[in-house]
Amino acid sequence: MWLYVAAALAGLFLLRRWHRERQTVPGLSEKFVLITGCDSGFGNVLARALDARGLRVLAACLGERGAAELRAAASPRLQTVLLDVTSSQSVAAAAAWVRERVGERGLWGLVNNAGTAVPTAPNEWLSKADFAKVLDVNLLGLIEVTLSLLPLVRRARGRVVNVASVMGRVSFTGGGYCVSKFGVEAFSDSLRLEMRDFGVKVSVIEPGFFRTQVINTQILENSLFSAWEGLPEEIKASYGEKYLKEFVAQVRKAQKSCSPDLRPVINCMEHALTSRCPRSRYSAGWDAKLFFIPLSYLPSALADAVLNWPRPKPASMAA
Repeated sequence: MWLYVAAALAGLFLLRRWHRERQTVPGLSEKFVLITGCDSGFGNVLARALDARGLRVLAACLGERGAAELRAAASPRLQTVLLDVTSSQSVAAAAAWVRERVGERGLWGLVNNAGTAVPTAPNEWLSKADFAKVLDVNLLGLIEVTLSLLPLVRRARGRVVNVASVMGRVSFTGGGYCVSKFGVEAFSDSLRLEMRDFGVKVSVIEPGFFRTQVINTQILENSLFSAWEGLPEEIKASYGEKYLKEFVAQVRKAQKSCSPDLRPVINCMEHALTSRCPRSRYSAGWDAKLFFIPLSYLPSALADAVLNWPRPKPASMAA
């Protein structure tokens, strides 16, 4: 009997959550949303999707070419601004530009989407500067943009949406990418707690493997070869040429498994911005839901065994 009661309560809970989450925020056509990293990928698709829904999109692009192409593909409502999230001067200028446009209404949504994945390679192949290049974009840039625009988001009692990754839960490759995404998770958690009393909601998007310009096969391969060429001979001998070739082969295989359909991620972002009751975390993609997120809850020994099984073995192990 208790099993039936528990099942009924669980069903009612899920039904109530579904009902609350499907309710949309009113007056979307009057709400401003700033999205970073709109040159391509998730940011570009989201900007066009929100523009089609009638929101006032402020799209931040790194280059003028990406900004011009986006304006040509969108309605006159959409406005673009050039933003390099690693430059404090650029962030300050973009924040002033946003303030001029939103006025007293404030900024309803801030989507921190800008990111990079390179340099990436086994940790020992990289330098502190290599880590810093990724952290400056994915974490420190995200933090500075958020802090610069938070007063405007508070004024609108709006939303902050931070793009993390399943690799912010399970770290299985070297370099600053996983480190930065773990940092995004931590920053988002603390910000969500602090902003709750102000009526600001903070969400994290945790995509699985999707095919974007940020994680691109050729870019990743070039990063690996560049790191390898700069290694001392002693380290090269420890890993061996075979290790490098197998690592590159794994990168290519992983890229082939990436989904070209970005809609699951965009749907999560849209829901976080437009639902009356957004979630704190969104997992996007079946690989995230069925593999990486469950894997993150396993004991470390089991998770390590799963992740270590397909990894290449260094030459020094054969000695």
